[in-house]
Amino acid sequence: MISNDPGLIDRLDAALIELLAVEPRVGVLEASRRLGVARGTVQARLDRMRDRGVITGYGPEVDPAALGYEVTAFITLEIRQAGGHDPVAERLAVIPEVLEVHTITGVGDMLCRVVARSNADLQRVLDAIVSAEGVVRSATLISLAAQVPYRILPLVRAAAERGQNIT
Repeated sequence: MISNDPGLIDRLDAALIELLAVEPRVGVLEASRRLGVARGTVQARLDRMRDRGVITGYGPEVDPAALGYEVTAFITLEIRQAGGHDPVAERLAVIPEVLEVHTITGVGDMLCRVVARSNADLQRVLDAIVSAEGVVRSATLISLAAQVPYRILPLVRAAAERGQNIT
């Protein structure tokens, strides 16, 4: 059963998300067959999770390294407070190698995940980032290996288990 709480999903929702994560091109009819529920149930669940923002897309996952961007780095930025975060984020968003930008607490004001073709290319990306108006200082960490790559399914499973305890 789905709760009205937007953060809750149940085991069927989790199974549907997992199926789509493993086989993104599976159709609604095939998903209903594999999950043992009606086609309309699958479609309604998908629509509800999309409307609630649980499912945010159906696009392919792309590995930057397969595109030639083999270096991943995390950059902490200190920004000028007068202009705020939004103008800096907008300037960073036009740099294709900037994959994510987060406003953070602690040391620094923003955290960026970037990719580059090489360490030398990373210098070019860094130069573009620090030249963005509002950026005062940067500190860069180069990722040597992704020990736990980005993942979401364990969180989906945990959310479904938590949702089962609420009626």
